[in-house]
Amino acid sequence: MPNSKSRSGQKFIARNRAPRVQIEYDVEIYGAERKIQLPFVMGVMADLVGKSVDPQPSVDERKFLEIDIDNFDERMKSLKPRVAYQVDNTLTGEGKLNIDLTFESMEDFSPAAIARKVDALDNLLDARTQLSNLLSYMDGKNGAEELISKILQNPALLQSLTDAPKPAAEDDNNQRED
Repeated sequence: MPNSKSRSGQKFIARNRAPRVQIEYDVEIYGAERKIQLPFVMGVMADLVGKSVDPQPSVDERKFLEIDIDNFDERMKSLKPRVAYQVDNTLTGEGKLNIDLTFESMEDFSPAAIARKVDALDNLLDARTQLSNLLSYMDGKNGAEELISKILQNPALLQSLTDAPKPAAEDDNNQRED
């Protein structure tokens, strides 16, 4: 079994891959030819905050930040990139939806995380989750599909079930008795 030093070395190599750009030139020093390798350093100037709520310092006051795989989420959290815009409401076909998203990690770019930040989409995602849970609950229960089908076909029964108060959980009843 490899020791911890070799494992940490493997992690270092995985994080610090060899550069893809290698700049070398040949030079003759005291009659001997040598290859000199120049480091490749790149600085990117970009407005990564989008429509930030906080005012940003002027360009000449900003400092270069090193961003790598290990500190990416930390940098995102400090920069708080934000987008704010309006889109057509294709859910109801009426008006526009205000979209205001602030990102603090790479996970915030996932479709589910974005849906959670938009109220109309969050409601749809909750409904989808509940329907998926219902489907899992009904799996293997005889007659459950027929019962749901009858409820959906009878608008009066469906409305009465919708208007009925939600039953209290057993834990709530036990706590009230104590």
